[in-house]
Amino acid sequence: MKIASLPFNPICENTYVVWDQTLECVIVDAGCASSREEEQLRQFIDTRKLKPVMAINTHGHFDHTLGVQFLKDTYAIPFALSGKDRFLLENAATSASIFGVKTGAMPSVDLDLDTVEEIRFGETTLRILRTPGHTPGHVAFYAPDAKALFTGDTLFRESIGRTDLPGGDYSWIMRSILEQLLPLGDDVQVYPGHGEPTSIGHETLYNPFVVEVLNNEVNYR
Repeated sequence: MKIASLPFNPICENTYVVWDQTLECVIVDAGCASSREEEQLRQFIDTRKLKPVMAINTHGHFDHTLGVQFLKDTYAIPFALSGKDRFLLENAATSASIFGVKTGAMPSVDLDLDTVEEIRFGETTLRILRTPGHTPGHVAFYAPDAKALFTGDTLFRESIGRTDLPGGDYSWIMRSILEQLLPLGDDVQVYPGHGEPTSIGHETLYNPFVVEVLNNEVNYR
């Protein structure tokens, strides 16, 4: 499995293109916010002769969904998102305006991730892990064979996602990290929605939010 990260939009969101030897690919959290960024994504896909099969999202915040309609229009592929985050698509224009970002048409959801346990493309399987806290419907995508984990805005390098936005909950995000992500193992590579890649092992040792709970038995519930 191969992974490419393309940082897009003013909030520097990581859009991931994920493919395998069949050249089938999925795009995780397409956040391209301009025609230039859309063209950058299209050229990356087309010059490698990749075959997009689905746009999949960890959650519904505008900076992660700005490019999804472009992918649907360009490649006629479906869009997968938790139904619990549909309200974020409906409120995207208002949320984006706070950051000075203009949104176009938000995509309709073709596959509710609450109804499936995995996404398959080519010879690759991505397990869907329920990780609410940053948003109610937040998920992570885990490729067991590659030990690659796409955490969206749940877990960052030495930090965690915000929980002060509508639908956020600190106790839930910590539960998601400690009960869903850390048990995957120290050698799992983490590809977050913003910032640099990391690993579960690194976060267990150096993430202050995680360390506080693990070392001091702080009650995160």
